[in-house]
Amino acid sequence: MDDITKTILDRGDLAHLALFLWASGASAVVVFLLRELATANRRFNAFVTEIAHLNRLFREKD
Repeated sequence: MDDITKTILDRGDLAHLALFLWASGASAVVVFLLRELATANRRFNAFVTEIAHLNRLFREKD
């Protein structure tokens, strides 16, 4: 990574380097948030499934 940075700095493309780093960081945040959202969705689905199971148990007793 040092060689790439040095080449970019030598050519005066600091703005392109900053844009690339910003885009990489933003993409990493999006990936992290999508993973967290998927995990939360699985937990919520398990919760709803358990509630449905409890409802079935209570209906059978009536």
